[in-house]
Amino acid sequence: MKAKKIGSIQKKILLLLFAGIALSATRPARKQWHIIKGVSEGLKEIDQQVIDRAVGSLVKTKLVKEKHNNDGTITLVLNDYGKKRASTFNLENIKVPHQKNWDGKWRIVIFDIPHYLKKTRESLRLLFKNIGFYPLQKSVFIYPFDCQKEIEFITEYHRANKFIRFIIADSVDNELFLRKYFNLL
Repeated sequence: MKAKKIGSIQKKILLLLFAGIALSATRPARKQWHIIKGVSEGLKEIDQQVIDRAVGSLVKTKLVKEKHNNDGTITLVLNDYGKKRASTFNLENIKVPHQKNWDGKWRIVIFDIPHYLKKTRESLRLLFKNIGFYPLQKSVFIYPFDCQKEIEFITEYHRANKFIRFIIADSVDNELFLRKYFNLL
């Protein structure tokens, strides 16, 4: 299925619906409030008529479907294709955490992607570099702060679970260089 162009308001609506999925999967109340705050801030900026047109367009492109409720309201449901597109927009904005205090542990991502998935391999390399990881080798990247959730999201998005490993290590032989690189001295 060829991806149709999606405007900024449509992207925002998809991300807001995607936030609802994140909310339902989030247990700690503190994180739920953080998601709710982000959703309400996103809605404040959009005019109602613009929302209506954007939602109509999203329904037409089959990214969301409308569920008509008995009380006369309509519920928007993000379908699988809509979830995939929304997660793409989320991936464009992904950031890995950079805490003030380092716990002394290294997060290492290694992958061995088959040749027939070359585009996925190249995409992962570029993504890890862009979000701040240091490349130890072509398919080995390192980062000093907790980023397991972000790596899980990236892995899931690329459907590469069986090719990617995440390691937490106490030391690395070139640690002094890495500490300088990540400004940890």
